[in-house]
Amino acid sequence: MRTNRASGVLLHPTSLPGRFGIGDLGTEVYRFIDWLAGAGQTYWQFLPLGPPGEWGAPYQSLSVFAGNPMLISPEPLAETGLLAEEHLRNAGAEVGSDLQRVDFPRVEKAKNRLLELAGERFSTLPVTDPLRGEFDDFCARHAAWLNDFAMFMALREANQQRAWTCWDLHVDGNKEPLPDAIEQLRHRVQFHRFVQWVFHRQWQAVRQYANERGIRLIGDLPIYVSHDGADVWSSRELFQLDPEGRPTALAGVPPDYFSETGQLWSNPLYDWEANRRQGYAWWIRRVRALLDRVDLIRLDHFRGYQAYWTVPADAATAEQGWWAPGPGAELFEALDQAIETRNACMGSPDTLPLIAENLGVITRDVDALQHQFGLPGMIVLQFALAGAVEGDFDPANIALNTVVYTGTHDNNTTRGWFEEELHRHPEQLRAVRRFLSARPETIAWEVIEVAWRCSGEIAMAPLQDLLGYGSEARMNRPGTTSPQHPNWSWRVLPQSLDRPLQERCAHLTDDTGRRPQN
Repeated sequence: MRTNRASGVLLHPTSLPGRFGIGDLGTEVYRFIDWLAGAGQTYWQFLPLGPPGEWGAPYQSLSVFAGNPMLISPEPLAETGLLAEEHLRNAGAEVGSDLQRVDFPRVEKAKNRLLELAGERFSTLPVTDPLRGEFDDFCARHAAWLNDFAMFMALREANQQRAWTCWDLHVDGNKEPLPDAIEQLRHRVQFHRFVQWVFHRQWQAVRQYANERGIRLIGDLPIYVSHDGADVWSSRELFQLDPEGRPTALAGVPPDYFSETGQLWSNPLYDWEANRRQGYAWWIRRVRALLDRVDLIRLDHFRGYQAYWTVPADAATAEQGWWAPGPGAELFEALDQAIETRNACMGSPDTLPLIAENLGVITRDVDALQHQFGLPGMIVLQFALAGAVEGDFDPANIALNTVVYTGTHDNNTTRGWFEEELHRHPEQLRAVRRFLSARPETIAWEVIEVAWRCSGEIAMAPLQDLLGYGSEARMNRPGTTSPQHPNWSWRVLPQSLDRPLQERCAHLTDDTGRRPQN
């Protein structure tokens, strides 16, 4: 049996250090990649890269195809002459000096001002400038989603950022742009194309730099999309909507570890029959677009492809939902035939480059779907270790075709989990102590060692666990909202990515046979 033991770190780019109030695609991302390579790591995993929803929520993106403008670094724009150094100094002063949390409204205001300035400068470049030719080529190659997204953003601005179902300016009764809107909003449409070109340009440079240093990128594909986004607005026939465009049912999950009443999301559900009639063309475009940015894709909420929880749109909680059949193998057969990229890392080199997030209560038919396509699954050790009360879990028995996490973006940090959750359940604490000494100051690295030493081919840890941080560094608390709970805003301090931590990671990675051999 072939094996490619490897390891990596989970960290969203917004959590990186940086001078503009948020981690972005500037100097610090390259420093982080160098740090990963020096630590013997193979993978860098992050959350969805699209334009986020309110308070930086990456799972409520305005588009699954577009990139997040807040990740654009002003520094390369200055290097190409589209911004002046004075602009950068002013923006750095505007966002303030808080290095540990992202103030999303303040950052968005400052970065948007920089992008507007850069866009104005770009519009004055002669048509013979190489940047203009590069931009035109990008627009032509990505027209299938870019034109709809740019028009959506322009219309959204003209309608005071209201949800598209409430638009009344520049649109007809079906919320489609009127003929005169195309001309009146032409400059704003072009601006949003420009922003996406800049993101694409910077991200591709980051990806090339990472791959050249042996770092492969793991992206995240949420199963659902935001209702108030370009994807639903431009492809309404693929979703369960009423004639006015409002969802007739909402996505969610039944009561679970995170919530006694389940999780009721605001995302509309797919009309899977309509998707099937189109040969799942939208899904094929979506996966191809993400593979243009990453090497592997984590399929969030994988069980929803086999059966999904549907909740009436007027329900108060997710408790009132029921299971409905998803597309199952038919969707993945369509992807298998259409996607040229293959997974050269785990299992068979002929499988799709996908990781199945198969957490929670997983039924046999979901397992069968995963195994039919040879997709690696996931184990989160916080769940697995605490669930070993009956002795039904042993790290030595983890399947080879598995990605093993200490925790994910939705979990508490491992230290926070130990201090705030595990101590409330003595039987779970006893189960964990079958494997670990389990002390607050050592628990994070004890769990990391379990992940790195187990038989699963890929071991992953959030950077917060490598740093041994408590719940103050948690990335997300499912079911809570900001600003009372500042989800998604945590940032690492520049001095935290130091040589001793790098050497500790490298030593463990070498000792467990997870450093890449080439």
